[in-house]
Amino acid sequence: MFPSGSHPSLAKFDALLRRSIQCITNSNLTDSQWIQASLPVTDGGLGVRRVASLAIPAFIASATNTLSLQDDLLNDCGKLDNAFFQTYLSAWSAKFGEVPETLPTKQLFWDAPGVLEDKALVEATLSSAYHRASFLADSTQHSGEWLFALP
Repeated sequence: MFPSGSHPSLAKFDALLRRSIQCITNSNLTDSQWIQASLPVTDGGLGVRRVASLAIPAFIASATNTLSLQDDLLNDCGKLDNAFFQTYLSAWSAKFGEVPETLPTKQLFWDAPGVLEDKALVEATLSSAYHRASFLADSTQHSGEWLFALP
C-alpha cells in the first residue's frame, strides 16, 4: 500500500503531465511553477491538477459517499474490511489534522488543505513584490470567470 498518495504510477503520470504542459507552453517549469500550475484556477493555477495530490482526497470522498451503499450491499457478508479506507483516512489525518466525526462526502473538503498547503508553498517562493501581486491577483475570487465567457 502507498498511503501517502505517492504510488510510482502517480509520479510517472504527473511527470508526463508536467512535460506536456512544458511542451504546450514552450517553457521549463521550476518545481514551484509546476506546483502553481497544478493549483485550481480559483487559487491562481492553471487547473491542471497533479494526480498524486488528488489521489487520497478523491478516494476518501468516493468511499465516504458510498459507505451506506456498501453497508446495504454487503450486509450479509459479515464484518466489512475497510483497511484501504482506514489507511488513507489515517494518512490524510496525519498530514492535515483531525477527521470530523461525520465524514464529509465532498471531495472539496478533503482536497482543500492540500491546495492551501501548495498555495502557501508557492507564495513562500515568490521573490518579488511584482510576482507576489500577480499571484494574489490570479487567486482572487473571480479571477477565473473568463473561462465561462461564451465565444
